Formats: sequence, structure tokens, C-alpha cells
Amino acid sequence: MTDNEALTEDQVGGRTGDRVAGLLLAAGGGRRLGGRPKALLEHRGHPLVEHAVGVLRAAGCARVHVVLGARAEDVRARAALDGCVLVDNPDWEAGMGSSLRAGLASLAGTGARAALVCLVDQPGIGAQATSRVRAGYRDETSLVSAAYAGVRGHPVLLGAAHWAGIAATATGDRGARAYLREHEAEIALVECGDVARPYDIDTEADLVHLE
Repeated sequence: MTDNEALTEDQVGGRTGDRVAGLLLAAGGGRRLGGRPKALLEHRGHPLVEHAVGVLRAAGCARVHVVLGARAEDVRARAALDGCVLVDNPDWEAGMGSSLRAGLASLAGTGARAALVCLVDQPGIGAQATSRVRAGYRDETSLVSAAYAGVRGHPVLLGAAHWAGIAATATGDRGARAYLREHEAEIALVECGDVARPYDIDTEADLVHLE
């Protein structure tokens, strides 16, 4: 299976249908990239945010919420995000934690029982790894994380029962890190090192990873 192949409901488990929503954090301003928002960096001829949405959809997420911040209007104008719920985070400069809180809040009342959280600046993580993590969903108490050589990474699946606790501890650039550390025994790790490369696009040197 390639990253561009959409999974059928039978493959991902029809029972999860709309219960697992994709949540893409794409608000960062790219401070170490000269102020270029990561969402708008080009990868395979498309903005990174568009590529990442495609990964979530190919992994089986019918509902995708995208948290925007830096140059949000430019992202809306330049990226094909039809069908996504676009969430503005006016506090994006405060770090990833604020975007995670905004994204989880946007899922309230949608019927989603879990959020499959991806970061816009990790194009080396495709649909195969993302669908593996999604397949770990059991119910709203689920906590599932990709692992690389046994080390926890992204994407992560956060059951709705945990959202309030995560929002209460998601500050700065830590995201869900503090909460997951406290609940480490409950996390199901899914090894993805054979199908994904978990690098981040943080600096000019990292741009070599973009095609």
C-alpha cells in the first residue's frame, strides 16, 4: 500500500467510521525558517498542509479539523482544504499547546470519540503509519501512539475521555506530552519505524527533506 492509497472502511474498520477525527496542527510561524509558516512550505508540488490533510484522509479520517494560525488567510487562499473544518488559533504564538486546545475544543459536539493528531511539519509520516495508529482505536478511553524503535512519537490518538485533562495541561510547545507522560501505562504503542521517518521541518537544513 502506498501513502496515496485510500483505505476502505473494511480495512480500517467500519465501526470507527466518523468516530476518529483527524486533527492537524498547522498554526506554526516557522520562526527558525525565517518566519515562513510551515503550512505553506511546498512538498511534492503542494503546500505541506494540503499534503498532511491528504495523509489523514488516506488513513481513513472522514472528518479532518485543521488548526491555523500564522498567515491563516494565506493558507486558506493557497491550499486546497475543501471539506476540512478550519479552526483559527489567535494564540498560535503561545505554542503547540494552544493549537491542541483549540483543535480539541472544535471537536466537541461533533460525535467524534477520538482525535488522531498529526503535525504539519512531518511529511515523512504517511498514511501507512497514520492508519496503523488509527486502527488502535477501541473506545473513548483509547490512547495510542506511533513509536519509532520503541520511542513514542507522532501521530497520536487521543480518546475523548482524555481531552479535558490534555487541555488542562497543554501549555507552551509541550502539547499533550505532560499528560501522556502521566498516563504512560495506558498508551498502546504502535511501531511505525518500518514505514515512516519522523523528522521535523524546523530549520533551513531540514528543507532538504522536502521534494
